[in-house]
Amino acid sequence: MMMVFRMVVLLVVSLALGCGGRMPESIAASRGMLAPCPDKPNCVSSFAEDTEHQIPAIRLAGTPAATWQGLQSMLATDGSAEIMTSSDDYLHVVYTSTIMRYRDDVEFILFANDGEIAVRSASRVGHSDLGVNRDRVEAIRSRLVDQGLAHSLDSD
Repeated sequence: MMMVFRMVVLLVVSLALGCGGRMPESIAASRGMLAPCPDKPNCVSSFAEDTEHQIPAIRLAGTPAATWQGLQSMLATDGSAEIMTSSDDYLHVVYTSTIMRYRDDVEFILFANDGEIAVRSASRVGHSDLGVNRDRVEAIRSRLVDQGLAHSLDSD
C-alpha cells in the first residue's frame, strides 16, 4: 500500500512540475549556429556530424520567404507547439507532450542563400527520446514537401 501511495505522489508531483525541465541556456546562443547535441540519444541537429544525432537540413523547393512563412503557419496551427521566438531567419518552438507534459525545444535557422533550413530538436529531460525528435523533424519536412515548399530527401 505504501508503494502505491509513493507512486501516486511521484506522479502528482511530476505532473504539477510539468516534467518539462528548464529551457536550456544554449537556445539561440550564437546566431547562425545551433548548439551541439548533448551526448545522449535525445537530440537531432543539421549541424551534428555523428550519425546518431545528424539529420539533413530541410531543402527549400519554394522561395525562401514562402517556405519560411509556410513553416511558421504550419507550426502556429500545431496544438502541441508554441512559437517562442520568431524572426526573419530564426524560429524557436517548444513542443509539449500531452500526458507527461515533457518539453522539447526545436530550432530552425533559414539559410536563404543556401536554399535550406537547418534544424535542431532536443528533449529537455531524460536520456532517450525513443526517436521522437527525429520523427518530429521528418514529419515537418514531409508536410512542407506535401505543400511544395521543400524537397524530399530522395530528390536531387
